Amino acid sequence: MGSYFEELEDGVTFESAPRPVTREDIDAFIRLTGDDNRLHTDDDFARQQGFKGRIVHGALMVGIATGLAWSTGILTDTTVAFRAIDDWKFTAPVYPGDQVHLRGRVAERRAIPRAKAGLIRFELEVVNQDGAVVSGGALRLLMRMRPA
Repeated sequence: MGSYFEELEDGVTFESAPRPVTREDIDAFIRLTGDDNRLHTDDDFARQQGFKGRIVHGALMVGIATGLAWSTGILTDTTVAFRAIDDWKFTAPVYPGDQVHLRGRVAERRAIPRAKAGLIRFELEVVNQDGAVVSGGALRLLMRMRPA
């Protein structure tokens, strides 16, 4: 069981285990979305644009970030709804083979007693194997309150 709204006080932090990002992840994302921009499929083209090689889609990194947040266990069976993504920024490229992990913090809370839940704004950073923040922003989730 994850953490209930009442347990997720302002300032609570969490961190995920690292996860590799692979070419297979990119290929699966392309199949799902149809986004086959050459920056994500062609190493030579990506190098011509100033990168070391093909890069991971930004939208895929947002999805990986939500999966990493889920992997911490704090959201398991206590998340009611995913409400919003706020101010997500991409600050460095992610390449196939990079290892990323997530650092998170409870930044804001608002109880909604009639819903037996509360809205929590989680500030998140995706960090690569070198310690560089590659992207980050905030997720707003509706979290279940502890049963009476």
